[in-house]
Amino acid sequence: MKIGVIGVGHLGKIHLKCIQLIPEYHLAGIFDEDREEAEKVARDFDVTAFDTLEELIDEAEVFCIVTPTTTHFSIASRLIEAGKHVFIEKPVTQTTHEAKKLQMMAEAAHVKVQVGHVERFNPAFRALEDKILNPGFLEVHRLANYNPRSTDVSVIHDLMIHDIDILLHFIKSPVKEVRANGLSILSRKDDICSARIEFDNGAVANLTASRISVKNMRKMRLFQSNAYISIDFLEKNAQIISIDEEK
Repeated sequence: MKIGVIGVGHLGKIHLKCIQLIPEYHLAGIFDEDREEAEKVARDFDVTAFDTLEELIDEAEVFCIVTPTTTHFSIASRLIEAGKHVFIEKPVTQTTHEAKKLQMMAEAAHVKVQVGHVERFNPAFRALEDKILNPGFLEVHRLANYNPRSTDVSVIHDLMIHDIDILLHFIKSPVKEVRANGLSILSRKDDICSARIEFDNGAVANLTASRISVKNMRKMRLFQSNAYISIDFLEKNAQIISIDEEK
């Protein structure tokens, strides 16, 4: 499988390292608007840096889009129209309208599009996949040190989006109400957000996300009638404390 990487900033380099570790994949090349940076990365990773995106499109079957969110829709559209499979870093697009349009384009072109919700593959999360979960209350804290790299989007799209994705997996019920407050501290977008999400089945989730914390934390706690479940995405472990209903 020949893969092209578009965008070779901090996350783009991580993608390159991962791709080169998988023998079944062939790194066809890279492209970045910053030509000087692209050439430097090409030397460091011993790959080809293409002068234009069009040239790289002709050389690969699958693409990783690791560019600012504002560019995701335009780049992904071009790739899908060219019949290419696409992996897009989250958030997938700036708006739900753009995301839905990409979905329709992908279905029409019969190509695969995946979004970088990496927590779905976290061992702590996967350890719970065969468990019967019916949480009535969830509490989530996702805190991170400040990094100016991701301030083109709010902390909701940057961090909280992972936990929204996970809780929608756990709670199989439509959302009834959302109440949230966010605040911009160091960037032009919200850097801190607290949200309360209520579902039609009565379940409630409280989510807190901050990218100006003094420590990193990625913890989720789930409460249900017969068990307490804790997930530490950072340490990659999960714990279940259940009630023995037979006693």
